[in-house]
Formats: sequence, structure tokens, C-alpha cells
Amino acid sequence: MRAPDIETLVTVGRPAISPDGSFAVFATSRPDLVADRSVGQLWRVDLPDGSPRRITRGVADRSPALSPDGSTVAFLRADAKSRAQLFVVAAGGGEPVQVTDLPGGVTDLSWSPDGTRLAFAARVPEPGRYGTVEGRDAAAEPPRRITGVRWHANGLGYLDRPTQLFVVDAPPTDAEPFYPPAPALDDPEKRVVAAEPTQLTEGDTGWSGVAWTADGSELLSVPDVIEDDRRDLRDRLVAVTIDGGAQREVLSEDLSISEVAVAPDGAVFVLANDVGSEGTDFVAPGVALFAVESEGPRRLTDAETIDLGEVGSHISFDGDDVLVQDRTRGRLRLLRVTRGGAVTEVLGGDLEVNGHAVARGRVVASVASSESFGELILVEGGAARTLTDFGAAVRERAIVQPVEHEIPGRDGYPVHGWVAVPEGEGPFPVILQIHGGPYASYGVHVFDETQVLVDAGYAVVYSNPRGSAGYGREHGRSIRRRMGTLDYFDVMDFFDGVVAADPRLDGERAGVMGGSYGGYMTAWVIAHDHRFAGAIVERGFLDPTAFPGSSDIGSFFGQEYVGTDPEQVAAQSPMAVVGQVTTPTLVLHSELDFRCPLEQATRYYAALKAQGTQAEMLIFPGEDHELTRAGRPQHRVQRFDAVLEWWSRYLPAEG
Repeated sequence: MRAPDIETLVTVGRPAISPDGSFAVFATSRPDLVADRSVGQLWRVDLPDGSPRRITRGVADRSPALSPDGSTVAFLRADAKSRAQLFVVAAGGGEPVQVTDLPGGVTDLSWSPDGTRLAFAARVPEPGRYGTVEGRDAAAEPPRRITGVRWHANGLGYLDRPTQLFVVDAPPTDAEPFYPPAPALDDPEKRVVAAEPTQLTEGDTGWSGVAWTADGSELLSVPDVIEDDRRDLRDRLVAVTIDGGAQREVLSEDLSISEVAVAPDGAVFVLANDVGSEGTDFVAPGVALFAVESEGPRRLTDAETIDLGEVGSHISFDGDDVLVQDRTRGRLRLLRVTRGGAVTEVLGGDLEVNGHAVARGRVVASVASSESFGELILVEGGAARTLTDFGAAVRERAIVQPVEHEIPGRDGYPVHGWVAVPEGEGPFPVILQIHGGPYASYGVHVFDETQVLVDAGYAVVYSNPRGSAGYGREHGRSIRRRMGTLDYFDVMDFFDGVVAADPRLDGERAGVMGGSYGGYMTAWVIAHDHRFAGAIVERGFLDPTAFPGSSDIGSFFGQEYVGTDPEQVAAQSPMAVVGQVTTPTLVLHSELDFRCPLEQATRYYAALKAQGTQAEMLIFPGEDHELTRAGRPQHRVQRFDAVLEWWSRYLPAEG
């Protein structure tokens, strides 16, 4: 697989299934180099034996939701100004009808139980900002007054456009089209939409989630109030009435809520984690399934051993049972949880379940595997069958299947990971890859980062050391306030173990690279081990001292992971040991990265240059922390080009 082949990486989004289980709808997305953006449409597949077919032809259609009678699909589509708007289309396909035209764009959507209305969330900018006045750009906006501990977010920017809740009548999909009005002096701002939405909330509080109560009278959502003086990750669950916007509190505990869902019988469930009485204990959070009852939340899954916290994890219902996805050892499996807390596996194996839906005993799931970035699978009667073949194009690129290993560390602790090796006898130069997080993990899906390096002639070693997700909370919390200790030992011990066991791996020719926490760990490695011919430090958490005042998670992340005592922080800081680095280092970063801000890179790079260490820095304009996963496709290819060029200089692959 080569860098331009990222165009073959087709993602299958969270599916929707008709109430009678007769068909499913899902969205695909893939990078397109010509368009220089992610592109995708909605697809329909009739169950159980149909072939998938496109039902929309937008540039980037996503987030399909089927009406309760299965006749209509609501979804999001970007308008001419790249703002996500709400559309509806007949479930069999046709010309979509635009429902909203909001300056801040739509973020969430949900059908009312009777199918007559749609609830959605949308960012509401202050008048005069974010293009609300034609011809007035950001440089002409008034200053922003900031009084809270949070003011920006990666991938968004400033937080001065809170997400508000709306409802709108669902328009018929077969009505006569609406037509753009001619210019008029008395109404120059008239919008062209099928219906005018009603705004239910207002003010500085933002809202997350739009779940209807079973009777259709309220929306359940999580308010987000920016704190005045200290970060608090505890959430409240609030019901907002459809008629009038009155609010009542449903849940207020020491929980951080990531998903809210209402069962057909009206029972309320959340995915949430306990953040303690101080409201900031988020390290290896232990996201679990809770039933929200009159006495309070009742935990249904064991947070110590079952991890429901993967990005995109959600809830679906099969009768009285709840389906959720659990990350474990680089996999994501689909679980069934009864209301009594009994847990069984619905779909597992060497795959990652990224989304699911269920009706009439049929489960559809979007999955990734070692041979495909995304497929739709049908589970029925205990058997699983793949309905799509989007991975065919990537398989034609001769992808290599990584080999799984478990290596005992120096203290006997088992370290789990993989090795991907080019075809042939070698010996091949070896690149040690380190993932971000820390509470994240490498998985079994096709990974372009690894495949491109293997194609260029490198063996790639990567593992999930202590601190990673998917091995229980104790594994994840073991590096809290001692980063660069157990995690460093595990990364190096796994590397040494697999290199020693495989004569195809040339341990004398090695490089190291990683992003985010992986950038932290790469910088830590080259300060303490000088065997590597070169290093790539990408979007790294490099200076914990500067992090609190610059990162969008600076108000709690560093304090929880490295502590607040200056000596303790310095003992875990790559900047504190940068003077020990002699390895040639490429520093990669993005201009709009607010998670690990650009100054983390520039301070580190400046220190390397000042002490005479060979170093270069590459900064990508307009990109944020998600460059390698969701950046402009051309930037992603240019990054790969820079990575391979760096290795060709400092770690050439012979032949």
C-alpha cells in the first residue's frame, strides 16, 4: 500500500435498520485526492440477501436516521459553505429535501417517536461572527471576552457558539420543491428551507445529545456549562420539554456521560464513567452501561473488565436487551446486556465493531478488519455474514497481515502487540511505532501508517503498553503520575523481544515514531536510548508545564496524568530531558492543533536546534490534531512523503 492508496480506505458509518428489519441504510466515507476532502454517500441494502446501492449522490452525506415507519431517512449534508445541514430523503432514494439552513451547522439529529418531527442540535454563533454577516471576516470581529477555564476545542476553535436544541416538522419527501426567492429589499436574509425550526434552548450553555422520551414530550440532553475556575467533568442529564423548553433534572451524579438512549418501553440508559467527587478523575475512565432509575443510576457492566469507551461507542436495543461495543486486546466486540446485567457476545473475533443497529432479531454492524477498513455485517440466528465488499480495492494493494505477539516484560508483565514485515527474508530495518492516547490502543484493522512503511521496505513493530485501553482499568491507570516508566519499559521490551526472535528484523537499523502520546513517548525514548538512527515526533505532548495554559484539555489532562508537583512533572517531561537527545529528529505538527498545541512542537524543536541536535520541523497549515486520520487527503499524502523521505535519509531500506 502506498500513500495515494488512502483513497481505498472506505469507512462504513453507524448503520440504521428499518423497524421490520427488511433493510438497512448506512453512510460511507473515504479520502479523495482530487476533491482533497472526504467524500461519501448513503447506501441501502435489502436484508438478508440484497446488494448495496447508493441512494444519495451528495459529496459527503452522513449520519442516517430512519423514521419510525421506515419510509424516510434523515441525514446530514454539507451546504455550499461547508456547514452540515439536515436533509430528508425517501428510504428508497430520490431527491433529498433540505430541512435546515443554519449558520452554525447541525451536529445531532433524532426522529420523534411518532415520526412527525425531528430534533437536532446546532451551534448558534453570536450575530456578527462566523460569517453571519456577509463580507465580514474573522479579522473584523469584535474581541472575545473569556471568563471561564475553557475557551477552545480541537477541530472547532473558540467555544463562543454553544450548541442549542431545536425541533422541526419533518417535511414530506414527495412535496413540490421549494424555489429560491428573488432578491427583496424588505427581506434580504430570507432562507430557503422546507420548514422553520423551533429553538428550545438558548444562552451560554451548550447541549450534547438529542434523545426523545418515549411519549415524545421531552428531549434528553446533557448541558455543558463552561466552568469559572476549575474543570469539572461531571455531567447532568436534563429533560427539555418540546412545548416551551422547560427543563427538569433527570440525573446528577459523579458521572461523565458520553451517550444517552431511550428504549422502546421508555427506559433510559447511558454510557458513562465515574469521575469522582472532584470531577476530574478521567484516567482510564472505565465507561460502563447504566440504567437510569428513580433511585439513581444502576451499573450494568463491570467497568474494570469491560470497556465501552471507544470513540463512537453507542447503544441500541433488542427487546429488553441493550447492545454495546467493548474494546478488548485490539478488537471491538458487540455485546448483549440484559437489564439484570448478564453479558453475552453477539459479534466478536478479529474485527472492530464501529456501529450497530437491530430490529426483529437482525443485527447489522459496521466493522473494520485486517482486510478492510469498513464493511457491513448481518448477524442473524447466531451467524454472521458480510453484506459489502468495500475492502476489495485495498486488498488489491497487496497489504501485509501483521502477526500478533505477546512478550514478557522485564518485570514479567505480558506486553501485547503486532509485527508487520515485508515479503522476503530480510533483514529489514525496523521502525518502532507508538500509539497516542495514552488510553487508546492499536487494533486489528487495516492501518495505513503501518502498510505504507512496510511497502517501503520497513518492518514495523507496535504494541499496547501499560496505559493503553482494552486490557482492563488497572492496565490503563498504571502509568498515572508515572508516565515514562512502565509504559517505556513495555514499549522497549516488546521491541527487543520481537527483534530478538525474528532474524528478518535488523535491530541494528532501527527508527522510532509516534503521534500525540506516541509523540511524547518517542521524545522520551530518544532521550533515554540512543540506538535509533532517527525519530519522528508528531503532534506530541512534550512540555507538561506549558500544556495547561494552551491545550483545549489543559485544564485537567496534565494534572491527572503527570500531577502538579514541579519535581514530579519534570520527572515525566520530555522537555526536561531534551538535552539528552542526540538522535536526528523530525518534528511534525499541525497549525490548528489545539489538543497538543503548536507551541509544544516549536519549543521542543527550538531546544533541539539550540543544542546542535539534527532536527527539522514540518508544519501543516489549516490542520488540527486529526491530520493523519481526517486531514485533507493531499496533506496526508504529503505527510507520508515527508516521513518516507526522512527515513530514506536516516534509515534507508536497501533495495
